[in-house]
Amino acid sequence: MTNPYVAPNSDVNVDADNNSGQKSDIVPEGVKGWSWGAFFFSWIWAIFNKTYIGLLALVPYIGFIFSIYLGIKGRELAWKNKQWESIEHFNSVQRKWSIWGVCFLLIAIVGIVAAVALPAYVEYKNAVGGV
Repeated sequence: MTNPYVAPNSDVNVDADNNSGQKSDIVPEGVKGWSWGAFFFSWIWAIFNKTYIGLLALVPYIGFIFSIYLGIKGRELAWKNKQWESIEHFNSVQRKWSIWGVCFLLIAIVGIVAAVALPAYVEYKNAVGGV
């Protein structure tokens, strides 16, 4: 007898309470919340999480709006669209996406500060006769 809780054509075993990947309107506690990974890596995140509406983030002028939408609703959409082993597995994967998103933000901030500060520093050094 086969396990009724194994998704067809899948190696992922799911719990009886796990409704991930079934596009159900009922989302378990601990799934909803902001996703930095979905916000910063919108189209890559969307492909990985089978949330293909996120590819609209590539469209000029509406991409940023869709990135915000994915940041707000992304975790919920990922739960509905992809089969996950458990809520713990889902949260673990989404946490990694968020960590990479925050790292990207920090690197971007450092890069912007450096792009502004370095030319100003070089100009200052030239003005005071250094170099």
